[in-house]
Amino acid sequence: MLNIQVDGDWKQFPKGTRLIEACMKSGHFIPHYCYHPKLSSPGNCRMCLVELGTPRMTPDRKPELGEDGMPLINWSPRPAISCATEISEGMAVRTGSPMVEECRKGVMEFLLINHPLDCPICDQAGECRLQEFSVEFGKGDSRFIDDKVKKPKRVDIGKNIVLDDERCIMCSRCIRFMQEIAHDDVLGFVNRGSHTTLTVHPGKRLDNNYSLNTADICPVGALTSKDFRFKMRVWFLKETKSIDVNCGNGNNILVSSRENIVYRLTPRENDFVNSCWMPDSHRLNFHYLNDEKRLTAPVVKGEEAPAKWSRAIAAAAAQLTGIESGALAMIASGRMTNEELFLTGRLAKGLGIELADILPRPQEGDGFLISDDGNPNTTGAKLLGLTGSIPGANLEKIAAGVASGAIQGLICLGEDATKCGIAPSDLAKLQALVVMEILPNTTTALASVLLPAAGFSEKRGSMINLSGRIQRLNRATASPGQARDDWEILRDLIQAVGGSNGVYSIEEVFKAMAAETPALAGLSITKIGDLGTELQIGDLTPRR
Repeated sequence: MLNIQVDGDWKQFPKGTRLIEACMKSGHFIPHYCYHPKLSSPGNCRMCLVELGTPRMTPDRKPELGEDGMPLINWSPRPAISCATEISEGMAVRTGSPMVEECRKGVMEFLLINHPLDCPICDQAGECRLQEFSVEFGKGDSRFIDDKVKKPKRVDIGKNIVLDDERCIMCSRCIRFMQEIAHDDVLGFVNRGSHTTLTVHPGKRLDNNYSLNTADICPVGALTSKDFRFKMRVWFLKETKSIDVNCGNGNNILVSSRENIVYRLTPRENDFVNSCWMPDSHRLNFHYLNDEKRLTAPVVKGEEAPAKWSRAIAAAAAQLTGIESGALAMIASGRMTNEELFLTGRLAKGLGIELADILPRPQEGDGFLISDDGNPNTTGAKLLGLTGSIPGANLEKIAAGVASGAIQGLICLGEDATKCGIAPSDLAKLQALVVMEILPNTTTALASVLLPAAGFSEKRGSMINLSGRIQRLNRATASPGQARDDWEILRDLIQAVGGSNGVYSIEEVFKAMAAETPALAGLSITKIGDLGTELQIGDLTPRR
């Protein structure tokens, strides 16, 4: 640990800490553009200039101490960049002196010389560091009277990214991200001085699956997402902390929504899971939540649609209890939350179902933030007994039983049974086919009772990623029409089948689940926290 003085107060930080980080952790904000905590520090923007001092030394090269026993400081006559300066013993820094304030005003004036005055139509408005720092640290007026340098606008440089070079302030964050994190060296600067522009290397495009992270870290409106561009002003959006459900990694995300419509997903920092990043394929896979084809009301086959929920639950219970337990099977989903899987297990027990499994989704991971498992909660399904050590091992038995007629009733939760190897003609012969789903598919069209469920942004609950970390889903939007949260549907089915007392909040479901699951003992859905909690579940957890 090294002792440094920050605005008169002595603090201790580990050796190797960057000066800007030490200042920020001391409660002194340092404006910056090129600095990013997960990237190298090139010292491009000069916005983080501070006044720096070093210990005054005696003739025998020992620090001269003051009355408080701490080193006396010699202050340098010139400022230093805090992003590329490592702390040293006895170092001192002033973050808000008159010299520092004048430096910041000068830097802001230079950055704005050729910047276009198009803030009202810029897609970065509302989350633009240039706007914010101009107000807080800038001069408030301009001395520039010449014509601004014109640069390329609306340049299509990749599948998901549009570049406006006039807005670029040459911070190089995007270049460093592609080199250091995505390992796809495709971006760079060309020309010199005021005519420097950002561009892609000749013959290349920014088509990497992590390209949209460059738009996240761009402090201005130079790099923008084609998908989100001009869709919504960010100050209208509500941000909800949640997790990604596209694979077993469980990347942490922010769900940005307004009036029950999801407009974008962005990564949320969690050094235990995904750092600050997220693959494009995952962040763009949410539009089905707003699909016009969403199932919005329960349906009982042969009866007038839509049915009331009470009638649909009663019909499903009557159909299922009218079949011998040995002739019933269940297909659950690795996309369900732990709470839903727990209640699914109780429903199976209440009906005497022994043949149950989930649909596995093997895929080719990228060794970074996309895992080899396309299900977000395979670990939870294993932990709660909905699948064995080899997910999907029972699906062939279920398909064979349905084909032979040995299975007369099937519960299908969040999966298309035809993708589990069951032919539509065999599904049509079932006495009972109870389906819970969010979008129409081949199985929903054949359902004897159809129960509309909630999408991932419409529910609360928990999932366990492939490294054994339990994390929370949080509700950002309401379900469309009469669609209901999955755990509520399962609870009502359990009550209708067995007549037992129900639970009335997701907290109660988690409490009951934790009481029966040793790995969750002592936890509650609140104690999981925003960053999740590592579980001790041994060999149960497969590794990526």
